[in-house]
Amino acid sequence: MRKLKRSTSTAVIVATLAGTAALATAAPASAASYHCTTSTKSIDDAAYDGPWADNWDFTVKLCAKQSGDYLYSYASLSWDGPAYGQVDDPTIFDGAYFKVQAKKSVSGTDPVLKQANYHGIEAALENSDSNANYNNHYTTPVMKTKVGAARVLTDGELYLDWNNDGNGYGRHQFTASPVV
Repeated sequence: MRKLKRSTSTAVIVATLAGTAALATAAPASAASYHCTTSTKSIDDAAYDGPWADNWDFTVKLCAKQSGDYLYSYASLSWDGPAYGQVDDPTIFDGAYFKVQAKKSVSGTDPVLKQANYHGIEAALENSDSNANYNNHYTTPVMKTKVGAARVLTDGELYLDWNNDGNGYGRHQFTASPVV
């Protein structure tokens, strides 16, 4: 009889885990209501002028979801960076951040309703694999903006300040999300 109880308990645990897995799998379905645009850009390492390849190839996905009176915005970035001579080099940039903007869609220039700078990308940019290849990804937190019934979108810009180039921050724009 004891063996039967274990089997029954095991069956209950397996069923519970299966139900939890089904819920976990269903969670991204809410992400399906996000409308996203993906764009790419190759950015030259302004601090390096040598013979080796030094471009960073960025792919940026800007996403917007309107729910009730709110716009939810985020950016997901990935990049294929060059191989450098040092693993996890914290001196590639003097600074880096990604700016997410919630904008009202109007004729002409879209006014910014809210924006946030996410500096966490710098650590990800300067983090390499064990062969000093700087390929990685970063996703911003979701920014919530009260927008009412306006037609809105998410826009974003990458700011990079290369170490020792003397130019400060360079701004790199990407394609905005669809209007929601």
